[in-house]
Amino acid sequence: MPRFRFQAALGAAMLLCLAGCRPESNVSPNDHEFAYVSNGKSGTVSVIDARYFRPVTTLIVGKEPTGIAINPVNNEVYVVNAGSDSVSVIDSAKNEVLATIGVHKAPYFISVSADGKRGYVANSGSGNLSVLDLEKHSEIATVAVGSAPGEAAVTPDGKTVVVSNRTANSVSLIDAAKSSVRTTLSVCKEPQDIVVMKNSAKAFVVCPPTNQVAAIDLKRDVVLALLDVGGSPIQLTIKPDGGEIFVSNFGSNNISSIEAYTNEVGNSFPIGDKPTMAVTTSDNSLLYVSDFGSDSVSVYSIDDGKAIDSIQVGSRPDALAFTSDESHLLVVNSGSGDVAVVRTVKTKQNSKISRERSLVTMIPVGAQPNAIAIKSVTTK
Repeated sequence: MPRFRFQAALGAAMLLCLAGCRPESNVSPNDHEFAYVSNGKSGTVSVIDARYFRPVTTLIVGKEPTGIAINPVNNEVYVVNAGSDSVSVIDSAKNEVLATIGVHKAPYFISVSADGKRGYVANSGSGNLSVLDLEKHSEIATVAVGSAPGEAAVTPDGKTVVVSNRTANSVSLIDAAKSSVRTTLSVCKEPQDIVVMKNSAKAFVVCPPTNQVAAIDLKRDVVLALLDVGGSPIQLTIKPDGGEIFVSNFGSNNISSIEAYTNEVGNSFPIGDKPTMAVTTSDNSLLYVSDFGSDSVSVYSIDDGKAIDSIQVGSRPDALAFTSDESHLLVVNSGSGDVAVVRTVKTKQNSKISRERSLVTMIPVGAQPNAIAIKSVTTK
């Protein structure tokens, strides 16, 4: 795969949920929150009730589903099927597959524009980018890029699509309005994961073989710097305020920080064994990191510059997602085929304050779960 991705009985889970589900008595019965988990070896998507932490249904999609993204303006969720060269469209109000959009060879991820109208899929096996009309559920353009494009990321302003061409050691910048390549830039070796600043001015692309991150100016279309980070960096996480980027260094068991505005690498901080994915809290204070090698999630205090906690989860934790109120973190365990629910705030049970940041329950999903996305929806 282009980005580094690895591949409990229900009764016990329900019992544990009694102590960990979110009390939301003021929530309308028509308001729901669902987590969607792609199961690579099962060809399915598991749907989980993210308010009460229980399985809802299992949807059959295409072969080898990988990346998942939500539409920010409607009730649709998109699942990329790497083995069947397609994108499944899920109606989150009904939790059923609404449509299937054909793309090209070996896609892995999808990026959705802020207005919810366009989807962008890099097809690693055919060296091109599929542009999708998400209102009509169809491909409307195909753009040739470099070889083995692993990921595409549309900027928040919707004007540029950044594509990392893994075996071409380059990044293609696509003019979204024209669906054409604006320029192609040589970067470091095997570029993969991408983050874009909120002001759409810069993109950062990670290169695992050379232990570097490329900083790219999207206004002038130039490479600003190649930044040296830790060993085998695989994923980038940008703070909600946009000022700092964290690099998960899988090979050196640490995370590096990058000042986004100045393109400067800060310190590297020890974390758990083989860090993979990370998410930040909305208040910019904490970073949660899945430690693939130690079956745990580390909690890193951004202000203090150090790890402050570790929670044991399932086997080979990978993708992470917060519930909408950030009271719980859902952790996809690629090795054990389940999702760990971790409480992230203090709660009151029987007049006692429970421990902050503790494992609440484990929810079984399919074989080799890859990705997770959480969607709030209101039904009639």
